[in-house]
Amino acid sequence: MKLPRLEIKNLKVESENLYGLQILHLSDLHINKKTKVKDINNLVSFCNKLKYDFLALTGDIIDCKPDKIIPQLEALNLLKGVFYISGNHDLFYGIKKLKALLSNFTFLDNKTTFIRYQNKDIALAGISDRFSKFFKIKREEKKVFEFLKNNKDSILLAHQPKDYSLAVNSNTKLFLCGHTHGGQVFPFHYFVRLFQPFLAGIFYKKDTCIYVNKGLGTWGIDFRYKADSEITLLKLI
Repeated sequence: MKLPRLEIKNLKVESENLYGLQILHLSDLHINKKTKVKDINNLVSFCNKLKYDFLALTGDIIDCKPDKIIPQLEALNLLKGVFYISGNHDLFYGIKKLKALLSNFTFLDNKTTFIRYQNKDIALAGISDRFSKFFKIKREEKKVFEFLKNNKDSILLAHQPKDYSLAVNSNTKLFLCGHTHGGQVFPFHYFVRLFQPFLAGIFYKKDTCIYVNKGLGTWGIDFRYKADSEITLLKLI
């Protein structure tokens, strides 16, 4: 997998409670044995020069066993201020080893925390991917829901758009996800929409802003058509 030309997508997101916050959102890197360490170094350098409050990485970081791409993951580990959750590919190829190699990142599967921003605490939570059950990993939806529900300034990270209802029902202000690749190759977009409530982009449901990132890498074939890769800088207004 060859990383595309790096460009930033600036996106303004409406959120009354979280205004001013800047989040760099990456998803679906799909790093494999063909991914050059040089490309990862370029990605890290590009991202670390940007101004953001934290980086959200919403799953599918790898597309092979972590042991096969240790230099690439060690390079990725130099990204600053990263909170991440698992994707289905991460679970399949080995989330335990991936966590060990990404020791500078904060793993948020079924976890909750707070980010201090402008003299207030912003609640941040993550949920493990919906494929967790196949790997005997419990998704602690009740725990995450209660945490989000009890904090008015809240953000949820998940891999699949399907988990948007957890955010909406808990009055979460911002829900970030990926997984779809925006369809990756048209007209595959229509097939993806059969299984996911959203394909790509920004949506609003009740008090929740939903953003589906098209991802940076590719899966299956190293090709995209009418579904460009993206690195998104979300500016909350």
